Amino acid sequence: MTTYALPQHDRARGIVLVAVLWMVAALSLIATGVVQVVRSEVRLVSLARQAAEAGALGDGAIQLVLQTLSATPEKPTRISAIETDYRGTAIRVEIRPNNGLVSISTAPASLLQSLYAVAGGLGAKAAEELANATVEVRSKKDAAGQAAGFEATEDLLSVPGFDYGLYAKLKNWVTADQTGNGLVNPMAAPETILVVLANGNAASAAKFVAARNAGGVGVDTTAFNAGYIDTTITQRFRLEARVPLAEGSWFLISRTVDLTPSLQDGMPWRTLHTERAFEAAPTKSN
Repeated sequence: MTTYALPQHDRARGIVLVAVLWMVAALSLIATGVVQVVRSEVRLVSLARQAAEAGALGDGAIQLVLQTLSATPEKPTRISAIETDYRGTAIRVEIRPNNGLVSISTAPASLLQSLYAVAGGLGAKAAEELANATVEVRSKKDAAGQAAGFEATEDLLSVPGFDYGLYAKLKNWVTADQTGNGLVNPMAAPETILVVLANGNAASAAKFVAARNAGGVGVDTTAFNAGYIDTTITQRFRLEARVPLAEGSWFLISRTVDLTPSLQDGMPWRTLHTERAFEAAPTKSN
């Protein structure tokens, strides 16, 4: 069998061709990466712009509702909503009295236990232990000899055994408010909390919500644990504005306020906490 060797110049050309092809491939990968980075940056800038614009609209709508609430002698005692039009955008602002949530600062251990078990999904024993640990942490004395309590709902993460997964499940249903008596007003409570009050009976909670939404005054609360119920009027409210965005998504602004006029600066209300978040459009099923 006879073999032939390529001439020297042909071998050189082959090496150069391979090198060129490798360079072209490398440049293509770099170009693809640059395009992806640019697209990601453009998307981030677009989201930041949407958040800024929607945040301004939501804040404006909440301010209008707060002006109405501060000028009204009788404060809401149940979940309600006001449809506003701010700068040409229709925005729904939901008003929730803060005593419709469970106060981690003042709720009795048994209510916390029910919250952790029903809304948090813990077993009965784990829920009981965590509820007792919560009371123990909030009862620790500060430098002045007073119970420290909790300043924010995030303080739950300082409770031994309380992980972020559980906090994510509960953060929308609790408050750190220390002004109430620790009980819940069913007329102001979201359905998740009503299920807690009903010891896990979702059907009873849904029935109550339907009657409440129908505008009933003396709605039957006998399905709930009577030891957890209170109808005291509160001056603290959580207002949530839903600002519509493109493609069916929303920008949510939640503000917790105290409508007690301030004697120091004369303001008709105080903002205690603010949260902002995107809510994606619902996915379409085939």
